[in-house]
Amino acid sequence: MTLDYLIIGAGPAGLQLGALLEADGDSDYLILEAADAPGAFFRTFPRHRQLISINKPHTGTTDPELNLRLDWNSLLSDQGPLFTGYTNRYFPDADVMVRYLADFAAKTGVRIRHNARVTHIRKDGDEFVVTAGADELRARRVVMATGVSRMSIPDISGIELAERYDTMSTDPDDFTDQRVLILGKGNSAFETADALIETTTLIHVAGPHELKLAWRTHFVGHLRAVNNNFLDTYQLKSANAILDGTVRSIVRDGDEFVVTFAFSRVDEVIKQLRYDRVLACTGFAFDASIFDESCRPALAIDDRFPEQSPAWESVSVPGLYFAGTITQQRDFKKSTSGFIHGFRYAVRALHKTLHQRYGNKPWPATSIVATPEKISDAIITRVNRSSALWQQFGFLADVILPDGSYLEEMPVAMFHDQHRDGLVVTLEYGPDHDQVDPFDITVSRIAQDTPGQAHDAAYLHPVVRHYRDGELAGTHHLAENLENRWDRPDVHVAPLTAFLARTLP
Repeated sequence: MTLDYLIIGAGPAGLQLGALLEADGDSDYLILEAADAPGAFFRTFPRHRQLISINKPHTGTTDPELNLRLDWNSLLSDQGPLFTGYTNRYFPDADVMVRYLADFAAKTGVRIRHNARVTHIRKDGDEFVVTAGADELRARRVVMATGVSRMSIPDISGIELAERYDTMSTDPDDFTDQRVLILGKGNSAFETADALIETTTLIHVAGPHELKLAWRTHFVGHLRAVNNNFLDTYQLKSANAILDGTVRSIVRDGDEFVVTFAFSRVDEVIKQLRYDRVLACTGFAFDASIFDESCRPALAIDDRFPEQSPAWESVSVPGLYFAGTITQQRDFKKSTSGFIHGFRYAVRALHKTLHQRYGNKPWPATSIVATPEKISDAIITRVNRSSALWQQFGFLADVILPDGSYLEEMPVAMFHDQHRDGLVVTLEYGPDHDQVDPFDITVSRIAQDTPGQAHDAAYLHPVVRHYRDGELAGTHHLAENLENRWDRPDVHVAPLTAFLARTLP
């Protein structure tokens, strides 16, 4: 039997797509999972067990849609549980995620074959042949939901002498009185550094790229405040340091390692530094090794991710789709597709896309009267409540077509692929928001609740763009608001209605 869909991986993305297909009841699908239970990634990662995805059960509202803005871990389902019911901790323990995903799978009834590690995928005509253990399964479409399952190891002479993030010790006592070099400047590196502060002699965190803080860039994959205690120990001169530059080589010298380091900000000064341990916390990448030449997907961003179309389909292999954190190739370091609170909505959009392409079902739409007043009312209602536009800022959009069809949560790039006319509604930060001091209140004061200055807003706010015959015909920014309420009649509603009256035919 040839399945409609084979989903590889029973992590959050695979479960999310499986739950949506299961609720439909009109697609033959199966999830293949290498482990004996869902969410196996979270049994190991993060290594120090604290998630950096926020969990806030107490929001002051009973509106489930609004609550999802502050719940970064729940999957989307009418049948499945919410993560907020499992713990009150703002940054939960990873073991809670393992338990939650198992319960979600059980309550939604998704079809999973466990202990079915996929070792080979090939193309046979228009079908995929997937080898899992002793079985071969056939499917018209394959959806890779495996996440970034291999370590991304830099090309450094002697890198094999470094201990890897996925296998290193997490016991701080194992590092007592030692000098430690941590390669990498992401959250895994600083999570590790924070865990070792109390026992080590010193820690250097090194990498070639500028350190970026999430509270400034608004990209949650940059260094989060929950992991940045180490910065205090550096700036307050407590033995530790951050090194900007590249490691040229790592050489063993007795019980120590000699690391040749080229500093990037001091005229390429090269020094040899000595450490007792070198730890590689250099991130993860997509593993394409299971594909043979008949269907090996093209890769992008230093071969870390599969290259994808706006519909999350491989640009080189028709019928091969992607879901979950590997879809961040589409909005790399710009939005939130690399995290559950972002990709759960992208998976829902993928589900609509698959129905559109293979089930002859149009993108779900409601119909509104296409007058400036009615369109303005619909937009105001959505931007004040939607969690998808809030979480996938600048990436997912509500679309209003000239005939009054209102389409929710479509990728902006997909709108441009499919339509030439319409309104595109997004939530966005200002174009130079990462260059603005987020604690400088004078910046927000200029744009907040001031219609004529709304385009200067640096913080999250609604943007409405009108396209006519494929060209941008007009843009309207709704004024910033401290409480993220964009419904004041004089500040938000009237200016939006006036914009629509001017630009719509």
